[in-house]
Amino acid sequence: MAKNIKVLIVEDHDMARMGLSVILSNNPNIEIAGMFADGLEGVENALKIKPDVVVMDIGLPTIDGIEATKRIKAANPDIKVLMYTSREGDDDIFDSFQAGADGYITKGATSEQTVAAVTAVSEGAGWLDPAIAKVVLSNIRRTNEYTEKRGEINYKLGKNLYGLTEREMEVLALIVDGLTNPQIAEKLVITISTTKTHVHSILQKLYVNSRSKAISMAMKEGLV
Repeated sequence: MAKNIKVLIVEDHDMARMGLSVILSNNPNIEIAGMFADGLEGVENALKIKPDVVVMDIGLPTIDGIEATKRIKAANPDIKVLMYTSREGDDDIFDSFQAGADGYITKGATSEQTVAAVTAVSEGAGWLDPAIAKVVLSNIRRTNEYTEKRGEINYKLGKNLYGLTEREMEVLALIVDGLTNPQIAEKLVITISTTKTHVHSILQKLYVNSRSKAISMAMKEGLV
């Protein structure tokens, strides 16, 4: 029997909070551990309840969801955080992952996508909402763009300064796409053990300790 995923919801809009609760509660593998409308209350109760996943709005009273995520991750990195918001701007996405978020989904996502996102981040996989994936990928895949500046070619993004191999670059791109290790293994026709080795090597070379931070690094540095 699958283990129940304990979820804490932090959302200040009553209808959105109740609607999300209904969507998640309809899945037999998800248990709602608490619901809060304030960023600071969300942090305090997340650290007290220790849920598997916190579903976090960005626009919250007291402190916003990005700051709340940063505080939760600093105190307990094992708690996964899924940003749940109507915001689709680059800054919000990048800042969320920089704060340690494990996934990002918009409020316009379907019930199935929302459940899939919660499940994915609970298993340690990153998640990007399909609605914003194109925006994100357009920013991280401009590896061949260049400009002339003072007579020298300046590559904007994509310099592989971290010593990633070609295969590791492929794996990193799939991590950013939100694929789990088994999905990456199937996509690249390699074993799960080999996939885990590549992921471990990527994290070491990027000097990060989580997939979410690797995603943030990839987006900011244009590594894929």
